[in-house]
Amino acid sequence: MLRMIPIALALVTLAPAQAKPLTVETLWSMGRVSDPQVSPDGGSVAFTVMQPDMKKNGATRAIHLVPLSGGPSRVLTSDGAAPRFSPDGAWLYFRSGRGGSSQVWRLPLAGGGEAMQVTDLPVNIGDFAVSSDGKRLVFTAQVWPEAATLEDSAKRDAEHAKRPSSARVYTKLLYRHWNAWRDGRRSHVLVYSIADKKVVDVSPGDADAPPVSLEYGRGFAIDPDGAVVAFSRNATDEPATNTNNDVFVTPIAGVAPKAITVGEGNDHSPGFSPDGRWISYLSMARPGFEADRNVLTLRPRSKGEVTALTASLDRSVSSYVWSPDSKWVYFTATDRGRVPIYRVSVGGGAPEKLFGDGCSSGLTITPDGKTLVFTNQAFDRPYEVWALDVATKKARKVSSINDAIVAKVEMGRAEEFWFKGAKDEQVQGFVLTPPGFDPTRKYPAVMLIHGGPQGAFTDSFHWRWNAQLWCAPGYVGIIVNFHGSRGYGQAFCDAVSRDWGGAPYEDVMLCLDHAVKAYPYIDGSRVGAAGGSYGGFMVNWICGKTDRFKCLVSHAGVVEHWSMYGATEEIWFPQWEFGGAPWDDDTLHRKWSPVRLAKNFKTPMLVIHGEQDYRVPYTQGLQMFTALQLRGVPSKLLFFPDEDHWIHKPQNAKVWWNTIHDWLRTYLKGSDR
Repeated sequence: MLRMIPIALALVTLAPAQAKPLTVETLWSMGRVSDPQVSPDGGSVAFTVMQPDMKKNGATRAIHLVPLSGGPSRVLTSDGAAPRFSPDGAWLYFRSGRGGSSQVWRLPLAGGGEAMQVTDLPVNIGDFAVSSDGKRLVFTAQVWPEAATLEDSAKRDAEHAKRPSSARVYTKLLYRHWNAWRDGRRSHVLVYSIADKKVVDVSPGDADAPPVSLEYGRGFAIDPDGAVVAFSRNATDEPATNTNNDVFVTPIAGVAPKAITVGEGNDHSPGFSPDGRWISYLSMARPGFEADRNVLTLRPRSKGEVTALTASLDRSVSSYVWSPDSKWVYFTATDRGRVPIYRVSVGGGAPEKLFGDGCSSGLTITPDGKTLVFTNQAFDRPYEVWALDVATKKARKVSSINDAIVAKVEMGRAEEFWFKGAKDEQVQGFVLTPPGFDPTRKYPAVMLIHGGPQGAFTDSFHWRWNAQLWCAPGYVGIIVNFHGSRGYGQAFCDAVSRDWGGAPYEDVMLCLDHAVKAYPYIDGSRVGAAGGSYGGFMVNWICGKTDRFKCLVSHAGVVEHWSMYGATEEIWFPQWEFGGAPWDDDTLHRKWSPVRLAKNFKTPMLVIHGEQDYRVPYTQGLQMFTALQLRGVPSKLLFFPDEDHWIHKPQNAKVWWNTIHDWLRTYLKGSDR
C-alpha cells in the first residue's frame, strides 16, 4: 500500500486571545505519547513519550507513569521505551539502548532504585513481552537464519560488517523494504529465560516472524500459562508477491511451529483469551489484497468451529484486546473519518460501539475489566492517554503531556459535509478554517488528498501531515475521503483498485465544486492541491487533467507505473491494483500513468521525494520534475538524500514545511479580498 497516513477533523472551541497559530517549531516541540500499559493493580498507567529535539535534530524517549484516576505524570526513566509490568507489579521492564545496544532493563516500582539490565544479548531486542509467570521474556530480533545460536549470528554480523566490498548479491525477492536493503537476516521470535539466561528461537527458518509487512498489531502472543507462543509469518518462498501470512503456534521449548490458519490471505496479529480457550487473530480473506477487510476471528484451542466474530460489521478491525473474563473482545475500526472503540461478545451478536470521538488506538484494559485504557487524538489535540468506563461509556483524559503547549495554540475549526460523488454515491468531505477566521472574508484554499489509496482522512492530529499546520498561514483546508477510502464499507474501499484516476479523481473535483459553492468564504480562484504517496499520484494526475488549481504539491507521488512496478518492493500491491504484471497486460499501467499526460502539464508544482523511499522510488519524483521542466512549467524539486517515504528528522521537517508554505504563498496568497 502507498501509505500516507491521513489528517483529521473535529469541532473545536475558540482559542484564548493570547493563542497563536501552529508553527512547525511548536508541532515538533510536542511529546508523542504511545504504548499505554496498565499496572497489575489497575491503579496506574505507564506509557512512552517520544520527545523530538529540533536543535539536536533527533529525539529522546522516556517512560512516564500516571495515576489512572488522573493527575500529573512522573518520569520513571528518561532513556527507555516499551514499558511492560511484571505480573506481580514489582518491576517495570522496558527497552533501552543506554548500554550500547537495544536490551531489556527493569526498574523496581516500590522504594525506588536504579534501573538494572536484564538481557545482555549479542542482538538488538525489538518488541518484547513478559510471560504471565514473570519467568520469561518473548522478544523479536534480527538474526541470521542459518546461525545455530545468537553468538553465531553475532559472529556473522561482525564478518558481514568487515567484508571488503560493499556489493550486494540477491537471488530472489524481497531484497529491500520501505527504507532498508535486506542483508540476509530475518526477524525471529525468541524466548529468554530470566533465571538461567537461556534463549530459544521459536520461529527458526528463512522467514520473517512477524512478517515484514501487513501486520496491524503485535506479531506474537504468549498464552496465559506461559507455555505456548503464537506468531505470524509468511512462509512462502517469495513474500514480495503475495499476502499469505499465517498464524503459527509452538511450545516455548521451540519444537517445530505449526500453522493454525490455512487461507492464502493475510492472517495476523494473534492473541490468546485469558482463560486459554481461544486463539484470536485478524484475517483478510482475499489473497494478494492488502486492503481487504480485517475480520476478528476466533479459533478454539481444542475442538470446535472457527468463528468470524466481526463478520456482520462492514468495517476493518485494526486492534483489539480481550476482557479479563474472556467474554468480550474490545476493538477499534475506522468509521467515517474517526476510529471508534467497539466491543463484541464471544457468544455472538452484533458489535456495539462504545466510544466514537476522535481516533483511538493502543487498547489495553484494567485487571477488573471495568476500564479500557488507550490513546486518543483528534483534529485539535495530539495523542494522550485516555480511559473509558465500560459500563457508563464515559471517557476521560488521563495524561496531560501536551496540555500547556496546546493551550497556547489557536486551532482552526473543522466542519463535516457530504456530497454526491462519483457513481452517484454519497462521499464525505471536511473543511477546516484557518486561525483568526472571519466568515466575511475570502480565503485561498488547499485541497488535501490522502494516500493509501485505501487510507482515509480521520479525526486525528497527525505529526507529519498536520491539517492545522497546512491551514495556519491563512488557508482553508478542503479534505475528501474519495472512493477507495476506508471506513465506508469494503465495497467503497475496493472502488479505487484498477480505477486510480477514475472515480477518485471525479470525487476530488466534485468535492471542490461543492465546497466552493457551500462555503462562500472560499475563493474558488485561489485553490491549490497537495497529496502524498497515492495522494501525490492524484496531484500528478490532476496536473495532466485540469488547470483548475493555481499550484500543486506532490510528495512521493507515482508518475509512471511500468518503472514503478519494477522498482517497488511489495509486488503484490501493483499486481492487485492494475491486474497483473505490465508485460502480461499493461493496459491499466499505461492508462493511469500521469506522465502520459505530460503535454497537458501547466500548473506550477512543487515535487518532493526522499532518496531512501523504496515504496515509491525517488526516480518517480525525478521523472515528474523532468517532465515539468521540459514543458516549461514553473516547478521546484525538494529532495532529501537521508529521508524515505516520510520525513523523520526535525530539521528536514522544518525545511519541508517552510518550502511548502513558501510555495503556497507564491501562488495562492495574493492580496486579501
